[in-house]
Amino acid sequence: MGTPLETLPPDPSASFAPVEPVGVNPDNPPWGLGGALGVWLLSFVLMVVVQLVFLVGLAMYRHIALAALTDWAISDAEAIFFQIVSIIPAHALTLGLAWLLVTRVGKYPFFPTLGWDWGGGLTFWRCVILAVALLATGTLIIKLTGNPETALDRLIESSRAAALTTAFAATFTAPLVEEVIYRGLLYSALRRLVGAGWAVSIVLVLFAAIHVPQYWPNVGVIVTIIVLSFVLTALRARTGRLLPCFVVHLVFNGIQSFFIAFGPYLDPLWPEKTPAPAPGVLLHVVTLLARAFH
Repeated sequence: MGTPLETLPPDPSASFAPVEPVGVNPDNPPWGLGGALGVWLLSFVLMVVVQLVFLVGLAMYRHIALAALTDWAISDAEAIFFQIVSIIPAHALTLGLAWLLVTRVGKYPFFPTLGWDWGGGLTFWRCVILAVALLATGTLIIKLTGNPETALDRLIESSRAAALTTAFAATFTAPLVEEVIYRGLLYSALRRLVGAGWAVSIVLVLFAAIHVPQYWPNVGVIVTIIVLSFVLTALRARTGRLLPCFVVHLVFNGIQSFFIAFGPYLDPLWPEKTPAPAPGVLLHVVTLLARAFH
């Protein structure tokens, strides 16, 4: 007679077997449009608050008079640098809010619920090729339409520290935050509410609109951003997965960040910029806010 089933020792490998999340579907998320829009709007609030904390702290340390604060904030290289640095903690706090919404405070796994795996036959290297093709297309568009200087260009050129910090944020935090917010939270909620077609269109408009202030009046770059947004959101719709969107965005931004970091040595390779009017205070502030999502 065999050993009774109840007395058999447990399989030691069972505790190491992967557990498939129950009820996880990126196209039917455990959050609604209100929650997604709330995180999107709060990300702007966080950007403003964190920037103010950094600026006010620096102004107090530098003994800047309140009346001179505005002019100092848009002209002083150190003040601009601190505003760029503030993007990184603002991104971290935004991801924290996204985690609370997606997981419902730990009830769901964060990345699986967002669709953080491969799909639609896409692999890492195919995403790299697609990113390079998008960047090459954008470069061609810029060559054909001209390459006027933008407010963002002037901010990056304010100091080497500003350029390097921008390159870091654009590579290591912005792609993750943008994909979680736009193709993760917003697209998933919109798709369930109005369907994939409308979801792609709305996310495309929101993503492009956020980037217009920082790239105005460079029409070529704005068109490139629109193309990028369409391709990324279409990838999310086609594959049902977020990871391919992130990889394409990461490589796209990473290549540009390489040129930002090494720009002084590579300027002869790029079309010459034509001067643009100096930005006003409002445009400067909007540009800094918009950059949090680049």
